[in-house]
Formats: sequence, structure tokens, C-alpha cells
Amino acid sequence: MRDFQFPGRSPVRATEAVAATSHPLSTLAAIEMLRAGGNAMDAAICAAAVQGVVEPQSTGIGGDCFVLYCPKGQSEVLAFNGSGRAPAGATVDWYLDKGFSELPKQGAHAVTVPGAVDAWSRLLEDHGRKSLAEVLAPAIHYAENGYVVHDRVAFDWAEPETDLSADEYAARIFLPGGQAPKAGDVHRQPELAATLRVIAKQGRAGFYEGTIADDMVRRLNELGGLHSHEDFAATKGDYVAPVSTRYGGYDIHQMPPNNQGLTALLMLNVLSGFKLGGLDPNGAERLHLEIEAGRLAYQDRDRYVGDQDHVPVPVKQLLSGAYADRLRAEIDRERAMTHLPRLELPGSDTVYISIVDRDRNAVSFINSTYYSFGSGVVGPKSGVVLQNRGSSFRLDPKHPNAIAPGKRPMHTIMPGMATKNGRVVMPFGVMGGGYQPFGHVHLLTNMIDFGMDPQQALDAPRVFYNDDTVEAERGIPAEAIEGLRKRGHRIVEPQHPLGGGQAVLIDWEKGTLTGASDPRKDGMALGY
Repeated sequence: MRDFQFPGRSPVRATEAVAATSHPLSTLAAIEMLRAGGNAMDAAICAAAVQGVVEPQSTGIGGDCFVLYCPKGQSEVLAFNGSGRAPAGATVDWYLDKGFSELPKQGAHAVTVPGAVDAWSRLLEDHGRKSLAEVLAPAIHYAENGYVVHDRVAFDWAEPETDLSADEYAARIFLPGGQAPKAGDVHRQPELAATLRVIAKQGRAGFYEGTIADDMVRRLNELGGLHSHEDFAATKGDYVAPVSTRYGGYDIHQMPPNNQGLTALLMLNVLSGFKLGGLDPNGAERLHLEIEAGRLAYQDRDRYVGDQDHVPVPVKQLLSGAYADRLRAEIDRERAMTHLPRLELPGSDTVYISIVDRDRNAVSFINSTYYSFGSGVVGPKSGVVLQNRGSSFRLDPKHPNAIAPGKRPMHTIMPGMATKNGRVVMPFGVMGGGYQPFGHVHLLTNMIDFGMDPQQALDAPRVFYNDDTVEAERGIPAEAIEGLRKRGHRIVEPQHPLGGGQAVLIDWEKGTLTGASDPRKDGMALGY
């Protein structure tokens, strides 16, 4: 139990259902959907649509999503890949011939075709109870009538002002009066409201065909993009087999490549050989082991992960016990490794949603446009912010993540799911671009090894190895910082909080749910 004399919050406890998101309006919309007879999938898509309006820097219908789903509490995890693909005309040779040395972070060449709307439509049809029009109604309301800008949203919104001003349509919508809205301001997106109404009426075809698709394709082509109407019309998500490992008696499930989810599983496999539970959870030794395991796992992520429809990825080998033993042997408890290549891991803006309903349908749902306001390209009439996932591609034709026609890029957003003894235990996720595998592992080990409840596990201070430095949040004790320095780590304070997350824990014996939402964001968990 937490010390109530210190700032913080208790986890949310309920019996019927719990929803946890990174925005109060999104969580409320999910709860209202559940109480109106919707299930966890209806509520998750409703929440994601609302966040595409009220957290426009993080997500939207111009982005992608990944979903892990356990119907009625079963341990069989369904996985859906709702990430989009490169245009049919996108080849390494085309970019090299035009003088590109890498894919740009912004602009039309950073845009892959959005997969979210197709995924939402398919998942509602297969697993929901409500119509697309019903789940989009709250988002339409906020886009049309306005919403109050929350504090973390305002904090994130201010940073990309320069990038937004470079696109006249983005500036018109997202820099009213020439500047980013402040916390407490009311913001509206009438163009997006009209677009959502079309999708509500026409379904996925309303987005990928007709006037909305024409608006997006025309703008991308004006900016030099290779996108075509055929690329949009052909968009289709897939059910895929999740990848899994066992840690501390729990089965931990992630999305397979093109997703980076196996990076977290690699970290867990390496850490399983150390007895973390006997260490100080905020001490130098525990944090050092986490950092070193992460450095090894990310090295393999960058070496092997790509779209498995285009390249083979040795998933079975990477997740084997023998391979974990080999990696673990490289770690010195007293000294940071010096032989690994440099890691540069950009952050991103993402929303993660965790929901369990009264039937114990459990959904782990993540949706994103990647960088803040994605590519910075906005449909002039549709108001759609287009993602910049294409910037993750490589221009080395031999690399597994090299750009190719119809190929999906290596993707950072990763939902998580924990199961045990034939039942789902917890949908969970931690946002933050490259940080996400670290975040998943920190959350899980906080709970499994150190006995924290979900809220304590999310509240706990974090570290992240990036660009030859260790970013340590202010909550890391001074003696731990010194212990990391003695081991050879260079410590810096991060410019932004490390990630943000949600989780809902199921106690089958008591018949209860425990929900948590990260204080690094504006969100909350609610239940009834």
C-alpha cells in the first residue's frame, strides 16, 4: 500500500469493467460505451477515436494501430496488425536516384498509407457489438463542438509549432491565431468532424475511397509523394500470430515483426537469469541490468526486424533459451558494456488503451501517428493528419527494413498482454517510441519481481539507454545515479517524461479488476 502522505494516486478497483487511457475524455467515452451495452472492443475503438480528436499530436485516423485481444478471458491471444504499407511506387532505387540518403522525418515521403480505419472497421465487425457510427459519435461531438486542451497535450503541442507552421493546412487547424493552444483553451476541428461523419455513414470505404481519399492523395502528390488511389483502396489489416515468452510464471505476449514487440521479450529472457526480486527496485544494480539487457535486445531489433511478408525474421532463434543465455553472458554486473554499436532511439507520440469488460473480454489497443503530428502533412479538406511511419524504413537494400512497394516499416507501437493458467491476467502497454520495450519490461518486473500493484508499477521512476547516454528521470535516487556512473554509464536528465502507460489487472479468485494510468500523461482509469 502506498504512503498517503506523499503525492500519488491509488489504483482503480471495480468488479464489472475498467477502462484506462491517457486522456479523461477518452476514458469517459469508453466507460459510457460499456455502460450502453458495448464490449471492450467497442469501447477501445471509441476511446481511440476520441483521442484522435483531443490528443491530435499523438494519434488519429491518419495513423496505424495494433491490437491484442482475449475474448471472454481466454488465454488464446488474438493479434491484429493494423499498420499501413509503403506506396506501390516506393523502391530503394527510386529514393537513391533522387539523392536521398535516408527517408525524411516529415513530408510526403515519410507517409505510409494509414491502417487504423480499416482495422477499426474489421475489429468492430468481427468482435464488437456496436456500429461504427455509434463508436465514432463521441469523437464527432468533440471535433465539431470543441474540447478543452489538457495540460500534457498542451505541453506536447507547443514543441512542433515550427513544423506545423510549414504546412498551411496544418497551421490553419492546429495553430489558431498563429500559435499552439494553451492548457484550458477550447479547440475545434470541423473538417475532421465532417470526415468522421462520412466514415460513420460509409464505413472504411468512406476513408479509403471517394472524396476523402482523393483529398489525401492529391495533397501527398502535390508534395512529391508516390501515393495513389489504388494504394489507399488496397489497404487491409491482418490477423497474425503473437510472439510470446514466459517470465515469472506468466506468459507475456507481443505483436510479431514488423513490430518491435519481441525486443521486450528478448529483454525478459535475458533478465530471467538474474534474481531481480532480491534487489532494490530503484537501485543501481537493478537498473544497470535492465539497461544492459535493453542494449543487447535493441541491437537485435535493429539487425533483424522487418516485415515478415517480405523478409524472414529468425523469431524462434531469437527467443530461444540458448540465445538468451548467450546474450546474458555478455553482461557484467559491475561494468557497462563497451563493444555494442551506438543506439539512436527517437521518441514518439502515441495513445495506449487497456480495457476489460464484464465478460472479461480484454483488449490491449495502441494507436499512433508516430512523431508529434506525424508527418506534418494534413488533408486540406479532410483535416486528416497523416502519420510519418515511412521514416522508419532504411535505404540499404540488404537491410530487413529496407523500403519496398507494399511493405510495412518496422513499427515501435506495441500492445502487451499477460496470461497465466489458461486465463488472461492483464492487458498492458507503455507508450514512448523506442522506449516502449524498456517500459514494458520495467512495468512487468516491477509487478512480478517487486510485488507492486499496477499503479505503483507505472508511477515508479524510469531509465532509458539512448544515444550512448542513460536518461534517468528525476525520481531515480541520487545513490542509484552514482552507482550507474561508477559502472560507466553517462547519465542525463530526459527532456520529457519517459513514456506513459495503462494496465488492467484481473483477479479471477476475487472477481475484481484493478486499473492504472500513468501520471506522466493526462489520463485516468475508471471502473464500475
